[in-house]
Amino acid sequence: MSRSGANLALLLLGAYRRLVDDAVAELAARGYPDVRPSHDFAMRAILAGADNASELGRRLSVSKQAAAKTIATLLERGYIARETDPHDARRKRIEVTPLGLQVMSVGESIFDDLRRGWADQIGSRELVALEARLTELVGDARVRSEEPGWVAGGGGD
Repeated sequence: MSRSGANLALLLLGAYRRLVDDAVAELAARGYPDVRPSHDFAMRAILAGADNASELGRRLSVSKQAAAKTIATLLERGYIARETDPHDARRKRIEVTPLGLQVMSVGESIFDDLRRGWADQIGSRELVALEARLTELVGDARVRSEEPGWVAGGGGD
């Protein structure tokens, strides 16, 4: 069966959404009902050095205001904290809390479980081949949230 380029894009997007939606549902079942994909992307960028709204916005390709809203949400939920910069007492910087690290770790475990489920469904060899082909198409550079210009997308507050 021949598919169009638009169908391929929708199929890839559908696969991404399926993994993310299943992960968000499982996170909720494990006691983290308030975590969204954008929160994980933001915490990864913070761990990689985005310690203020301007830098977080730049790394996630969103406005400073959108980054500030995400920071406020993560602060409220205890996933990040605002600390005084040890080099400049006038400056506040953000960092991921132990709770934030915990939810990220649980999320990674869930994605590993989901990957195993896909391997069970289509076969381990087929999944490895799929990942290899996708890696060929994407190139050597892994998609990472700490890269400038990387678009996080999806997930609301």
